Amino acid sequence: MASTDRLYDQLMEIAFNLWWSWQPDVPEIFRDLDELMWRQVNHNPVALLRRLGKAGIAERAQSAALESRVLYAYHRLQEYLSSRRNWGDHHGGPLKVRPVGYFSAEFGLHESLPIYSGGLGVLAGDHLKSASDLGVPVVGVGLFYAQGYFRQVIDANGWQQESYGGSDLTQIPVEPALTPEGAPLLVRVDTRSGPLFASVLKVRVGRSLLILLDPSVKENNPADQRLTTHLERLYGGGQRERIRQELLLGVGGLRALRAIGIHPAVLHLNEGHCSFVTLEAMRQAMREQGMDFRQAMAHVSERAVFTTHTPVEAGHDRFPAELVEEHLGPMRDELGIDPYTLHGLGRIRPEDPHEPFCMTVLALKTCQRANGVSHIHGGVSRAMWNGLWPQRQTHEVPIGHVTNGVHVATWLAPQMRRLYERHLGRDWMERIRRREVWRAIDLVDDGELWETHRYLKELMFDFVKRRVERQSLARGEDAGDIRRRLGKVNADCLTIGFARRFALYKRAWLLLNDEAWLEKLLCDPERPVQIVYAGKAHPQDDRGKEIIQRIYRLGRDPRFEGHILMVEDYDINVGRHLVQGVDVWLNNPRRPLEACGTSGQKVLLNGCLNCSTLDGWWAEAYDGLNGFAIGSGLVHRDPSFQDQRDGSDLRTVLEREVVPMFYKRDARGLPREWIARIKHALRSLAWRYNADRMVVDYTTTAYLPAGGATTSVLPDQSDLDLPTVVQWLARYEM
Repeated sequence: MASTDRLYDQLMEIAFNLWWSWQPDVPEIFRDLDELMWRQVNHNPVALLRRLGKAGIAERAQSAALESRVLYAYHRLQEYLSSRRNWGDHHGGPLKVRPVGYFSAEFGLHESLPIYSGGLGVLAGDHLKSASDLGVPVVGVGLFYAQGYFRQVIDANGWQQESYGGSDLTQIPVEPALTPEGAPLLVRVDTRSGPLFASVLKVRVGRSLLILLDPSVKENNPADQRLTTHLERLYGGGQRERIRQELLLGVGGLRALRAIGIHPAVLHLNEGHCSFVTLEAMRQAMREQGMDFRQAMAHVSERAVFTTHTPVEAGHDRFPAELVEEHLGPMRDELGIDPYTLHGLGRIRPEDPHEPFCMTVLALKTCQRANGVSHIHGGVSRAMWNGLWPQRQTHEVPIGHVTNGVHVATWLAPQMRRLYERHLGRDWMERIRRREVWRAIDLVDDGELWETHRYLKELMFDFVKRRVERQSLARGEDAGDIRRRLGKVNADCLTIGFARRFALYKRAWLLLNDEAWLEKLLCDPERPVQIVYAGKAHPQDDRGKEIIQRIYRLGRDPRFEGHILMVEDYDINVGRHLVQGVDVWLNNPRRPLEACGTSGQKVLLNGCLNCSTLDGWWAEAYDGLNGFAIGSGLVHRDPSFQDQRDGSDLRTVLEREVVPMFYKRDARGLPREWIARIKHALRSLAWRYNADRMVVDYTTTAYLPAGGATTSVLPDQSDLDLPTVVQWLARYEM
């Protein structure tokens, strides 16, 4: 019995730290306990262990000889948590005493914790994971959405339908934060119309900690149940619900940190949703240090960092003056400022009473350091917000850039990881930021690389066909018709992946405009092509839903059966399978509206190629040989003309470069030129476009200076050669 208890406790400790999710072998332990149940609980180990119970786990562990594997994983977790051999310990400086508070409206850590909608949340999750690996002290602060983001169902007419579930706190890896007396910790934020309350939850992300505020507590006004319900949904409701969520996130979030004894040296605002945190920091400085408002604003600004992700005007939250006064009135009283001063903090023209309060403007006015998330996006942001610095030229606007990266261990297929370990060294991931590590990729046998990719492609299609079959049956489609359509899918075909939000500027429809041409491309008997789509449209975006409907219907058109597939309910799990298995990742946003576009970075690390417009990260990454470009980066003032030109360029690059290169084979059946391009992509890009490099960049250029370091700290000289250091300095000079 003691052995059973110990096994259960060890499994639970692993399950309650999301470290397990980026270890290639640990998920296999949970899967081997009960593979069907593992899928049913959406890869949630806490729910799996609760369902099986101690007796069920003991029985299955014995039959599958899992005890030694569990013990090994458990001790690896303990070693990881206690490790002191990392970048952060050598470079942490003041952050080792007081960490970075990283505020974000969403965190995409794993599909089993559905508090994310897309790229912003996944980026935040990857940031926490890499900070953990590097030993950079970062504490995430976000909101817990009991109903999460919507689940997508495509009905028999191809129309997206939304549904909201509910999270049982006993079934997910969260723990309540407690007061010294052992009671659940509750945070209160006052408004003119009454207080808002939230309980505080903790999520362990390796050595990083994530704090979540949960508004679904009985202390909130039960008469306003509809409002409380919308607070439990990510991006749910209207402006009133949104400002309340953002008030809890910023003001309540900083209060929650202090209540559990964390006093951040640096505040990092990941997008404008959390900008109210700077006002709360000012209030605390005035109360505790005797500062007046102007002194407090200067003090907070010096230690605040703001990252903007949105080059689209509609993506920046704006609120009318009456909503701001209702929700920030008590804060204004404590700051000792008049309405004009408060509202002016959120306006480009403070004197204009008709200008709404913009959260991004508040962040830019109260954070000394600001950045976009790619080189192009930095320039777009400087132009977009030039009005805040009317005396400066656009290039002088103090907004720099730190290009996003992805957490490699999260997104890398285990089979590719093993290939890299054989050829780059077992410690290659610890040295991932060193350019010379990736030169060894040229020594990998072409056949081994291609066989690994081919195997991952088979796994992806197994997943896609299983999901499509289940979703089609749920719509009431005939089982025979489903099998016939899926039987036409061929893993030997060139397969294009397109998965992201179906926002109009991302142009999911660009490839579909000329159906006669599309039929010729996809259905060529000698060189066929398949496209796998996934993505959600915003619940209020009917035009985005119309694009989904069109893709759905084309997939059922006899001309395109087996050539166009739509996987519904896009999430981290779907994304993981697609980025690991497609041949080409298609990204065709309308330049320059893609801030970064990190999905393509996940693809390249898995040995796939990008085909993209020269926007976001791809504009600074593409060198002519490490993937494919759509057009030459020209931007026309007429969007319809640009769409027409980009559509033509997309058709040209597919016809003349992508398809011929993929199908050009040698006597062994290997596409040598294609494989050479994969290797060049890895050699030239993998060391740069990863979250370790991103977190180090933030630490050296923002966190350490904002936290009080007397000098800026460069990356290890051993990590980079001299020309790269010079380039690094030039890139991030602000």
